[in-house]
Amino acid sequence: MNNKKLYIVLITLVATLGGLLFGYDTAVISGAESSLQLYFADSLGLGSLAHGITVSSALIGCIIGGLISGYVSSNIGRKYSLVIAAVLFLVSALGSAFPEFLFFEKGEPTIALLITFNLYRIIGGIGVGLASAVAPMYISEMAPPRIRGTLVSLNQFAIIFGMLVVYFVNYGIGKGQSMEWINDIGWRYMFLSEAIPAALFLLLLFTVPETPRYLVSKNKDSKALEVLNKVYDQTFAKATMFEIKKSFDVNKAKLFTFGKGIIVIGILLSIFQQFVGINVALYYAPRIFESMGAGRDASMFQTIVMGLVNVVFTLIAIFTVDKFGRKPLLIIGSIGMTIGMFGVAGMAFSGAIGIGTLIFIIIYTASFMMSWGPVVWVLLSEIFPNKIRGQAMAIAVAAQWAANYFISSTYPAMMEFSGGLTYTFYGVMSLLSALFIWKFIPETKGKSLEELESDLTKKSA
Repeated sequence: MNNKKLYIVLITLVATLGGLLFGYDTAVISGAESSLQLYFADSLGLGSLAHGITVSSALIGCIIGGLISGYVSSNIGRKYSLVIAAVLFLVSALGSAFPEFLFFEKGEPTIALLITFNLYRIIGGIGVGLASAVAPMYISEMAPPRIRGTLVSLNQFAIIFGMLVVYFVNYGIGKGQSMEWINDIGWRYMFLSEAIPAALFLLLLFTVPETPRYLVSKNKDSKALEVLNKVYDQTFAKATMFEIKKSFDVNKAKLFTFGKGIIVIGILLSIFQQFVGINVALYYAPRIFESMGAGRDASMFQTIVMGLVNVVFTLIAIFTVDKFGRKPLLIIGSIGMTIGMFGVAGMAFSGAIGIGTLIFIIIYTASFMMSWGPVVWVLLSEIFPNKIRGQAMAIAVAAQWAANYFISSTYPAMMEFSGGLTYTFYGVMSLLSALFIWKFIPETKGKSLEELESDLTKKSA
């Protein structure tokens, strides 16, 4: 590996810590949610809807973080947007672990304490929303075209790896401990553990540069060329600089300057990624396995197995997205998700909950991880023109988190009504996602961001 390639890989790895914290923060709740139900919902006499909202409260912050990501990243830069996200992760980890700090008595849950806990989770969610939009944008704007898909997919790998790490951490914290200890202390350690990667992310961000495309947008051409020279050879760096400057020579910078179609495609990609139901499987994994008859430790272990499968299939996407292409991977993944979810639905309708359900869930999650998990983030980082990328990405990511919140918070109530119909709904969404990709999404592999801007805006104008 030459020095320039090593440089961009190291920068990417720092940025992907934002993805790791994205995964860590959203999945840490899986080990703690039953304890939270006892501590808050049950002790306060609240129902399943209140518990669903508590489990999903970070997603409110994710929506906020997604909405403000365009403004923040366009005004203070991609790098310092990630710095803000890191600080929010750190505050959320500490506050979620000890929500009683300063104002409340430990062991005496109240509605005010529940609200405070949710506020800390929302703060972390704002960090997730920022990181989910800005980290892939940062990587995409730094990466050479030939390996851009691979490098942006590393962010999704980091998300899944973060989830896997926290599954191990939660399992390690709870293993061998009594349920009384987990319900009293263990769940706090689960949230607190996030402070370690958050602090590391914050420190390492001060070692990476700002992206050349943001620097050009602020008329810092010499600094932009300096960064490009570290990534490309001198000739290609100058040619890329010319193309970047040319892309900013559009008189208007309004959101729909380049056509409404490209914005709608971004929003629908984001909505389909969530309406297929992936985060239900991730957030409620231990409880799903417990419902199949597994004990607490066994359900946490099965969650780790699912996490390992997710990592393996995300690696498949990383190694094929720049060779096989974005569109084929998405269609194949949609078909696999459809089979998996309809299989789970069939098991639920028949009442034959068991190993078959685990197999269908693994088929479903593996299909998602090799396709819709990483590839949607690749496409969102590629399809929007330079001049509106921050704004457009913010809208797409906010739509994604809004869809995520809707699906996750309604899951407990939907399951009370009918498990079979709930999983059938996710299966239908998986099938529709395949049709959407086949009809509306072009192939983007191997082209520069500026080439894609020219091609896509002509089609969507």
